[in-house]
Amino acid sequence: MRRWRDYLNVLDAPSYSLTETSRLIGMPVWTVRRYLKGYEFDYFRSRKIQPPVVKSGRKKAEPYASFLDLIDLILVREFMHRGYGLPTLRRALEEARHWLGTPHLARNVFFTHQKQRAVGNRKDIILKLPKDGSMIALLTGGQSVMPEIVELLSDKLEFEDVTGYGFAKRWFPEGQRGSIVIDPEVSFGRPVLKGRAVPTYNIYDLYLGEDKKVKPVSSWFNIPAAEIGAAIEFEQHLRAQ
Repeated sequence: MRRWRDYLNVLDAPSYSLTETSRLIGMPVWTVRRYLKGYEFDYFRSRKIQPPVVKSGRKKAEPYASFLDLIDLILVREFMHRGYGLPTLRRALEEARHWLGTPHLARNVFFTHQKQRAVGNRKDIILKLPKDGSMIALLTGGQSVMPEIVELLSDKLEFEDVTGYGFAKRWFPEGQRGSIVIDPEVSFGRPVLKGRAVPTYNIYDLYLGEDKKVKPVSSWFNIPAAEIGAAIEFEQHLRAQ
């Protein structure tokens, strides 16, 4: 039986450069750097420090992100796409860390809920607590909720049951029905075709070397042309961002 601390070390090992993190999650490098490392800014002639949005569990700050950092950033990105402002999101995520008892947020499914009010709408961020499965609305003082909910990233993440924390262990960028998976235990966490340990960038590089012909690449790797095409399309999407 594997030791949970060893597995946690794999999930939280610094593995992705800031540039690679930016490419994988579709976020500018400078934004990734700020969210992971924080930044300084001038405020009425004084120097202020803005802390990171994503707080790594590691004691030393490295110029690399771990798999769990990657998923935390995706979570932040998805909430911001749904209209949450960064100051509000910072407070909500800090409260979530308090409830979860870990620095990483990539361990349970978050939800959003659009609540109708007399004037306008209010979006709640809802957290499912690991101990009893109850749900609370963040930034409400721990108010319990049972709304109709929309799962965030539910089709794109798979969670582990080794550490006792239920951290994310695999990311499927195109959903679990897609062809691509990012698993920190396979090919050092680089995107690969599901069920194969061949990184998509290796397939794409050979595709370019073969004058953009799929058939010889398929023959070389002994992988069906449809899967080769999926890897090529994935890499083209990343490079077009």
